[in-house]
Amino acid sequence: MEVKWNIQQSNQNLVKELTEELGVNKIVAHLLVLRGVSSFDEAKKFFRPQISDLHDPFLLKGMDKAVERIELALKRGEKILVYGDYDVDGTTSVAMMYSYLNRFTDKIGYYIPDRYGEGYGVSFKGIDYAQMEEYTLIIALDCGIRAVKQVEYASNKDIDFIICDHHTPGVNTPRAVSVLNPKQKDCNYPYKELSGCGVGFKLIQAISEKRNIDFNEIGEYLDLLAVSIGADIVEMTGENRVLAFYGMRVINQSPRMGLKALIEKSGKSGELSISDVVFGIAPRINAAGRIEHGKRAVEILIEKDSEKAKELAEGIETHNKERKDLDQSITKEALQMIDENKKSTVVYSSDWHKGVVGIVASRLIEKYYKPTIVLSEKDGELTGSARSVKGFDLYEALLKCEHLLEKFGGHKYAAGLTVKKQNLKSFILEFEKVVSETITKEQLVAEIEVDLEIDIDEVTPKLYRIIKQFAPFGPKNRTPNFVSRNVTDTGKGKRVGEDKSHLRLVLNTSKNPITSIGFRMGEEFEKTNGDKEFDICYSVDENYWNGTTSLQLRLKGIK
Repeated sequence: MEVKWNIQQSNQNLVKELTEELGVNKIVAHLLVLRGVSSFDEAKKFFRPQISDLHDPFLLKGMDKAVERIELALKRGEKILVYGDYDVDGTTSVAMMYSYLNRFTDKIGYYIPDRYGEGYGVSFKGIDYAQMEEYTLIIALDCGIRAVKQVEYASNKDIDFIICDHHTPGVNTPRAVSVLNPKQKDCNYPYKELSGCGVGFKLIQAISEKRNIDFNEIGEYLDLLAVSIGADIVEMTGENRVLAFYGMRVINQSPRMGLKALIEKSGKSGELSISDVVFGIAPRINAAGRIEHGKRAVEILIEKDSEKAKELAEGIETHNKERKDLDQSITKEALQMIDENKKSTVVYSSDWHKGVVGIVASRLIEKYYKPTIVLSEKDGELTGSARSVKGFDLYEALLKCEHLLEKFGGHKYAAGLTVKKQNLKSFILEFEKVVSETITKEQLVAEIEVDLEIDIDEVTPKLYRIIKQFAPFGPKNRTPNFVSRNVTDTGKGKRVGEDKSHLRLVLNTSKNPITSIGFRMGEEFEKTNGDKEFDICYSVDENYWNGTTSLQLRLKGIK
């Protein structure tokens, strides 16, 4: 698959000014300018995020009403149900809100819909459960913005709703007591990119302010929030960056028992990065909802006993291994079904496990770079996940096919959908038509955003120490990528890993040779052996081996 290295341009006058003002080299100044930093004060804010940088939670439309209704429920002793989706953002949101409100009342429960029996979002079954158990207030987290019929159904049963969501609103807004979503057109909240858990945290912040509870007392929930921000791939800018920065501090210094148990299972040690959270902790939290039930994830995240947390982590680890096996086998099958001549991919099978279709969609895009939908079948309905390519608005494309769908929801780059089996052929044709008419040639070419082309000799421990301070990384503040030209291997390069699918090179520099690792890049070995010169795209990393830490390049591409 062709991959373009897109080298970013920056304002050279600003780079020069920052170099002088901050006393840093041009590489660091260039990286900062690309991230919107153009002055000493902005650099200070970037490198030293402060809790005081967070916005007033009451700027969110509907916050006053939400706090007022919760306070009334607490005063009356009403039963409150915390409701959230089965993914990482949903389960962390539920664990966070449940733990917080549990401080003030024992008349509280939580509900995670069954991925297979109910699907994503607010379900009628969930509302029936609330009625049966005599809950009179539901707080929906990471879902609900499109649940117009469900909220009306609940209202007819005298159950009130507060919605905390961050997904794109539909034409009609549910008639809830309060809808908290910064993406609402008439919401003037200054930051629009919060995760679902982030919106929930703003509600906690608002209740705490009304009750004169110090922010330090709610800081314990920032570990869950950091996990949600990393896993839900929201922008690592503004408030998200501040919240993730302090959340990672909680994870590294005093994580809750459940996260601690999951970290141990991931095999990670030392200081964790947001990347360790995304690839080590999040898949395990997700595995519970994918293979068994999302409530298992909430159970471990609210557990206070270390032994019980370890026991729960053991069960989740089993689910995670099963998830990996399913992911590999289904991806292999799905790859055989792809029509290379089409500009979109829609594949399905009645045998596929619904819990891993989102992961499979992402895997297919790694191989065939185009908007992709993977569906599994149950009771004559096909339910699945959609993933997009850079710059293409998947949500808008599905909106144009809405007449053929039972339901759908999501973001620009990821969505969930349900379609009746009899409508599948029409949907495949319509989706391909919409994609073909709106996608550009450029959007069908995979691209790596490269910050700067540098000489390999410019990669030093000092540069890496500064880059580490750019963390936490994520969209709009990703790990810096570099390109270096005409490098050579010392002759020690080889394929590594059990199946020899990875590539390890030891590159020549004017000082000490530098090791590099390319995961799933074993087939690139022929480009690098002998005395061949080649270009590399990479990020700078560290390698821990036998108690020794050394600089390492993480390869993204070889040409």
